[in-house]
Amino acid sequence: MRLISNPAYPVYPVTNFMPDTIVALATPTGRSGIGVIRLSGSDSLRITGKFFGDADFVPDPQNAHLKRLHDPTTGEVIDEAIITYFKAPHSFTGEDVIEISCHGSPVLLRQVIDICLANDARMADAGEFSLRALANGRIDLAEAEAIRDLIDAQTVSSVRQAIRQLRGEFSKQLQPLKDDLLNVIVVLESALEFVEDDLPEIQAENVKSRLKAIAAETEKLAATFKAGRLIREGLRVALVGRPNVGKSSLFNALLGSDRAIVTEIAGTTRDQIHERFTIDDIPISLIDTAGLRETTDTVESIGVERSKATMADVDVVIVMLDASEELTKEDNEILGSVEGISHIIVGNKIDKLTPEEAVGFESKIKSQRPRTVLVSAKTGKGLDDLKDSIVRPFATEDTARSGFLVSDARHHDLLVRAAAGIEQSLDQMNQKMSEEIVLIGLQNALRSLGEITGETTTGDMLTRIFSTFCIGK
Repeated sequence: MRLISNPAYPVYPVTNFMPDTIVALATPTGRSGIGVIRLSGSDSLRITGKFFGDADFVPDPQNAHLKRLHDPTTGEVIDEAIITYFKAPHSFTGEDVIEISCHGSPVLLRQVIDICLANDARMADAGEFSLRALANGRIDLAEAEAIRDLIDAQTVSSVRQAIRQLRGEFSKQLQPLKDDLLNVIVVLESALEFVEDDLPEIQAENVKSRLKAIAAETEKLAATFKAGRLIREGLRVALVGRPNVGKSSLFNALLGSDRAIVTEIAGTTRDQIHERFTIDDIPISLIDTAGLRETTDTVESIGVERSKATMADVDVVIVMLDASEELTKEDNEILGSVEGISHIIVGNKIDKLTPEEAVGFESKIKSQRPRTVLVSAKTGKGLDDLKDSIVRPFATEDTARSGFLVSDARHHDLLVRAAAGIEQSLDQMNQKMSEEIVLIGLQNALRSLGEITGETTTGDMLTRIFSTFCIGK
């Protein structure tokens, strides 16, 4: 592990960081109108100059230049491209950065990258551009993670939260907490070094009061994680039921497209089908499962076992019943299997019932299962009620608020650890333990808060975090 001094933030530990020049495709793979290739490092200009036979190529920074790209070996023109130069330190990574915007042929883009590699560039690792930006003080770790979250965002709300974090809102909220905690640590360290007796009672009470305030703010921030996680990750919802109750029809109706095959033949759905959609700006991963029944068909029986396993792994199980028929033995077995699991009972095919029959079915089921919704997958009736029933138990006041929400499990865990360390130190102060003991919990808390923004993050953790990034970012 190598420590890299950061002018804007404290020292960052960075593994495998080399001052070489990296290259990667910054746009998605596949055919497109334009593909952007990005280089970062001290040799970016020299390598780009190879395409023009110009060893001294230095374009005006922050300006776009239309240039013909040549194969350095044959001199053949391979494309016309827009070249944009971002001069260090005024670039995303803090190094010299070149962006080559070519036509988006995968073959052409591969050829340009191969030429860069042949001239001493190296393929970037996942997230290496962002890692260099972190190492060079352009962003902190929380802001770097926001880039990944913004790219992966599935809804407008998740985009909004990622932008807030990318703009440093989370880091700005953490900084006063770290400063206040550090000030308390300095007081206790001074007492440990220079005061033979215990802290004066007034000063000790003041320290306790400040620590309680820091812990409360830390816990308040951590408490937003439930809403933040919901907006970022959404819910996993599984449709289960015996064959032919209309699971695939409801699956298609919720998606608004004919994704699942629907037939009158029992056992049509033999394996799980996954699709994503949103409800009130909350991402939903919907799973259509194989009908639950006893079967001698080998393939179908595997699907049934997978359906049972899925029920234990999702956030909500939707148990579908055919409201136009009496409950069967299989229906009752399925209802019994979801006891203790978050679930909704859906009575389907109400288009076949009279209003009185629908009310009778609903009353019978609701007497034991309050979360019951009647729908018609065929006509769409009741779908809005079902969507509301899916998200309502998970939504909080924070979900709809405009403020920043903690959405990353790593951040939440570190906030909880920090609050726990402070609470531990408070208990120790109340027990009149020495400052040396009290300081352990406070230093751990400060370290946890520092891990969020990267000041105290280990090299192994950085490697793990950035491995989840896109190659070109």
